[in-house]
Amino acid sequence: MVIFQPAQILRMFRINRVLLKYGLDEIILSIPLLRPVRWVYYLLPWNWLPRRRRPRGERIRCALEDLGPVFVKFGQALSTRRDLLPPDIADELERLQDRVPPFHGEQAREVIEAAYGVALSEHFERFDDQALASASIAQVHAARLHSGEEVVVKVLRPGVERVIRRDISLLYLLAGLAERYWSEGPRLHPREVVAEFERTILDELDLMREAVSVVQTRRNFASKPLLYVPEVYLSLCLRNVMVMERIHGVPLSDVETLRARGVNMRRLAELGVEIFFTQVFRHNFFHADMHPGNIFVDTRDPENPAWMAVDFGIVGSLGDSDQHYLAQNLLAFFNRDYRRVAELHVESGWVPPETRVTDFESAIRTVCEPIFNRPLKDISFGHLLLRLFQTARRFNMEVQPQLVLLQKTLLQIEGLGRQLYPDLDLWQSGKPHLERWMAEQVGPRAVLARMRRNLPEVMRTLPDLPLRVDGALQELGRIGERQQDLHERLDALHEQGRRNSRRTLLGLAGGALVLGAAVIHAFQAPSGASLVEVPLASWGLAAAGVACFAVAWLRR
Repeated sequence: MVIFQPAQILRMFRINRVLLKYGLDEIILSIPLLRPVRWVYYLLPWNWLPRRRRPRGERIRCALEDLGPVFVKFGQALSTRRDLLPPDIADELERLQDRVPPFHGEQAREVIEAAYGVALSEHFERFDDQALASASIAQVHAARLHSGEEVVVKVLRPGVERVIRRDISLLYLLAGLAERYWSEGPRLHPREVVAEFERTILDELDLMREAVSVVQTRRNFASKPLLYVPEVYLSLCLRNVMVMERIHGVPLSDVETLRARGVNMRRLAELGVEIFFTQVFRHNFFHADMHPGNIFVDTRDPENPAWMAVDFGIVGSLGDSDQHYLAQNLLAFFNRDYRRVAELHVESGWVPPETRVTDFESAIRTVCEPIFNRPLKDISFGHLLLRLFQTARRFNMEVQPQLVLLQKTLLQIEGLGRQLYPDLDLWQSGKPHLERWMAEQVGPRAVLARMRRNLPEVMRTLPDLPLRVDGALQELGRIGERQQDLHERLDALHEQGRRNSRRTLLGLAGGALVLGAAVIHAFQAPSGASLVEVPLASWGLAAAGVACFAVAWLRR
């Protein structure tokens, strides 16, 4: 039984109040429980007169902002899918990416001084109270160090952790209801998905963790500068404050400015695909929040624009098996080898083992074949996602919570590709990177690389190898002796069992013979006859029975 906590009930009332405040009544009235009585709502006095409402996109954005960080994150994810949303809603949701209403600069100063334990002027020559950008969890202020470097200071919103934990508890409640009462709930693992979301959003609350992620990503791209990552000043980073280099570029969302400066949009889009595949498969450490508000473009060389990334609050990585599985699936998709795709789904456990591969292959082919050799602008990804969901439901495909971050990032990359260069062939752009990665994993170079990586450990253990071999041989000898002793005991038990079986059979036979003798005597001997007058057959059976009992006793 699902139990609602008072705080959760109050939160649900607040959500409904915000929806009513911004004129989103239809969302509340669409709840199945309220549909039969929705007419009562229209009798309320404030519905008698016409009301002047703001555009629906603006009302949805304002409602999400009022509801807090968790709902803002949801709106940010939706904002990258312009192919799924009406233009007016998509335009408004884009504003959630870096234009959430900021908190006051004085509060930011107080948070920073409390974290450092000293006055702000001890570390910064200048600090701007006006926020450069404001997001759902933190906001950014421009500043200058005493050494002259221009930096940005990221500060967590006061009290944001309490708000997030409250809403996550509500999400767990809703996920539990979905898992229990929705037919698709068990297959989609909503509680596991919420747990993954909880882990990632709580990680965002630790800015020191984000600072280390920035350092790692900057190191990953040091040898191949596909992506510029700002420098982080680790000595000034704490759990709720982070200081990093200030960069100057055009926001990726400002497509008009990029085109006005003559940026090669095709090159920019292809570079984004290369960055994504490099992070996921080569580095196994990827920026998992790549919405346009977190990406800037260096336009100094318009023909060779450079990507610049900020906000590494959400990063992801995959296990070796997940990497190989995804790479093989994508390559099979690129090569239109739908049977291999179906086999991989069965092998990995995404679909039940009893799934008929031929049927699954046919379903995948029907959904995916139409998208190849077509530009993004001609592909209805909304229709494609709907068909894939129907296929998943038909074959009981299960959601893989460990891949939720990657799936989210893939959706964002698709949205960016459509926004930058609709004619981009996403498949042909990604295929060479995957093929190269697979060759590096299974080819001779990969074998040599693994040998080189393992050589120090081999050299360290080599002197002990003779002793280890001798110990292993002695252990094998002891195991052989124990096995021989075990076999002898089993043989003895087997022989004892055979003897016991014979005794039991002889005892049963003796009992049956004696019983037979008694029956013959009862039916054939005259009433009141003496022992001499007992039929001979009865005497014979009784004697045989006694003999069986005697033999059984002697074999004990």
